[in-house]
Amino acid sequence: MRIGIPTESQGGETRVAATPKSVAQLVKLGYAVCVETGAGAKAAFPDETYIEAGAEIAATSEVWASDIVAKINAPSSEEIAEMKAGATLISLIAAPRSPELLAALAEAKVTTLAMDSVPRISRAQSLDVISSMANIAGYRAVIEAAHVFGSFFTGQVTAAGKVPPAKVFVSGAGVAGLAAVGTAGSLGAIVRATDIRAEVAEQVESMGAEFVAVDSGQSQKSTDGYAKEATADYAAAAARMYAEQVRDVDIVITTALIPGRPAPRLITAEMVATMKPGSVIVDMAAANGGNVEGSRPDEAVVTANGVTIIGYTDLASRLPTQASQLFATNIVNLMKLVTPGKDGSLVLDFEDAVVRGMTVTHDGGVTWPPPPVAVSAAPAAAPAPEVVKPEKKPRDPAVTYAVMGVSALALLMLFWVSPVGLLGHFMVFMLSVVIGYYVIGNVSHSLHTPLMSVTNAISGIIIVGSLLGLAVPRPTVTMAVLAIGGILLASINVFGGFLVTHRMLAMFKRS
Repeated sequence: MRIGIPTESQGGETRVAATPKSVAQLVKLGYAVCVETGAGAKAAFPDETYIEAGAEIAATSEVWASDIVAKINAPSSEEIAEMKAGATLISLIAAPRSPELLAALAEAKVTTLAMDSVPRISRAQSLDVISSMANIAGYRAVIEAAHVFGSFFTGQVTAAGKVPPAKVFVSGAGVAGLAAVGTAGSLGAIVRATDIRAEVAEQVESMGAEFVAVDSGQSQKSTDGYAKEATADYAAAAARMYAEQVRDVDIVITTALIPGRPAPRLITAEMVATMKPGSVIVDMAAANGGNVEGSRPDEAVVTANGVTIIGYTDLASRLPTQASQLFATNIVNLMKLVTPGKDGSLVLDFEDAVVRGMTVTHDGGVTWPPPPVAVSAAPAAAPAPEVVKPEKKPRDPAVTYAVMGVSALALLMLFWVSPVGLLGHFMVFMLSVVIGYYVIGNVSHSLHTPLMSVTNAISGIIIVGSLLGLAVPRPTVTMAVLAIGGILLASINVFGGFLVTHRMLAMFKRS
């Protein structure tokens, strides 16, 4: 089968659905690939690179006559007319908002795999174009804001004075929001973020940002990876929070979207009016109605109080090379899924939840919406069999007392025949054991290894004592052996302790 890669006809689109690298992977799967002349030029992929990867450069009509057509944006009615019956289209479709497009594709008997309808399940993450493009868009949103913002993101201390860091507020902590948080933080800004899903707070904080929760007593837990519409009480509390935040920050980036519905209005014109002159808002939901009152798709609007509201809808396309690479990789992963034999033959298994979820038209009919994805529940693990331990018989107290008595008697006999100074040394030893136990016992477990490795230097006293033993005139053989053994073992303890400490500290040094 042949895969056609056409030039994107939508105005301002700079991406392409295949790169030379992805073409080589598709050829390995057994497909023939034809790329329209100049399709990758805007993404820095000249025709020669596609030819080297194994593709054929073809005219527009030949590309659209392919068995499979892969592109970025949904086709126009003219482009659908050029496809042959039974062909397969792979592209963004926006099925919930495009009933007329679905009807036209079904009428043309085109099987359509919508790249923006990939189920949000772990097995389908490698096909998730929405996440791939949202990641790029979140990054680019910060870059666009930095381009318009008239100051540094990071704080500066210069000879001319001190410059405070910019304050950035991100609404929505999905893929795009987290990308914006990471980018703004890496530029040195003070970053805050909020989301209706309280469970993402840990992700925000792990990136060094502050999570701003809505004080409503309610939170929402997502079951499919997407945010849901908020309740009236939550929306009222959120409005109070937004009014407070936008008044304080320099840059606001909004990413809130609800699948199949217009974007929720989060920031009103009254809130924008309270922002400082020179502040910037990037409304990433402008294409769906906007999160910010006054934003316009594909335009940058400056308000009466000097706030710039950016409503660009082509943020991912503003990084065409990287965006094309990620989009093309998603398509390759899809083709691997639907080409089990790696023989260049497309096989659509509608028992597969991923394939069924992406298929929006097939065999002359509209197959959208798909059935809900059944989440397979792993069977509960069987409880481990209870191990019945044999009951221990309590020790006879008389035996315990007898052992203690014999031990005490043996110790007294040892002191009776030992030199006079042994008892004093033994008492010092016992007190040292007690003190050491309580001192080490109150130290955190994470510090035991470095603490013990350094305190091994205390063994140096053993070396000193052993050397004094050897300094005695004409020491006995026993004394000499004990002194030499003490020096050897204590030296190993001391030098080994410092070696362990050195290696542990090296783990925290940059290479």
